[in-house]
Amino acid sequence: MKRQPAHRGGAAGRPEAGAVAIESERGPALSKRLRGGELSRVAEVRAGLRELLRHWGEPGRRDVAELLASELVTNALVHTDGGAHLTATLGAGPGALLCGRLRVEVRDFASRHPTPRVQVSEEGTSGRGLMLVHSLADAWGVRAHGVGKTVWFELDARCG
Repeated sequence: MKRQPAHRGGAAGRPEAGAVAIESERGPALSKRLRGGELSRVAEVRAGLRELLRHWGEPGRRDVAELLASELVTNALVHTDGGAHLTATLGAGPGALLCGRLRVEVRDFASRHPTPRVQVSEEGTSGRGLMLVHSLADAWGVRAHGVGKTVWFELDARCG
């Protein structure tokens, strides 16, 4: 696995802490660790994903990917205490950067599994995240770990 800075940021062109672009066995990827309560860094997750996906998919697919990743990261940071780890991976192969299948995983360290709310009040400001994932992702799920879980989704690029 080859690691490279995700993008240049900060003083003197130093890579931003915690964001790493990875060339994995599956294809180009982004990896980002977030400590509990770092909601201000959700924007950094979106920016890193935007950079990874800058040429990927049909119009609008990058926006959906950013929205769903933001929802999963926010849920992990709001509803757990131990922080989260996001990994976004494009499928392998020469066309992955343009039309590979995207898989986003958000791992946290709480064992309780999330469940989409069936009804959310119109005045409420929360409770819609997993419904968005359920409605917009091509596939999604939850995988338990010894400590915690991973909530994931996949999107097809929908290239011609």
